[in-house]
Amino acid sequence: QVQLVESGGGLVQAGGSLRLSCTASGGTVSNFWMAWFRQAPGKEREFVSRISRIGGSISYADSVKGRFTISRDIAKNTVYLQMDSLEPEDTAVYYCAAAFRPAVTTDPSGYNYWGQGTQVTVSS
Repeated sequence: QVQLVESGGGLVQAGGSLRLSCTASGGTVSNFWMAWFRQAPGKEREFVSRISRIGGSISYADSVKGRFTISRDIAKNTVYLQMDSLEPEDTAVYYCAAAFRPAVTTDPSGYNYWGQGTQVTVSS
């Protein structure tokens, strides 16, 4: 059973930065499509970024493109989300997810494993 544990959330002022980490156990991050999603109060869970299982191709939501960077450290079995130039609209619970072969990589229903989430709050 794969377990994902996120860390790195917190409170930051607009324009600041945070780095989220997602460490996997029971599986290797390079064997999965790994993604970050977020969910703000009263809103649906939305795609943020993903990195593919083979080749490590990367995709971002338009809302975070140019500000967020996803990466993975296979030796540490960890995926990161570097978030720069944060905006109040980025406030949400951020979730790490893993999938064997998602039909649509931006659809949360295609992911098999989820972390517990980490809160990110950006003040204006």
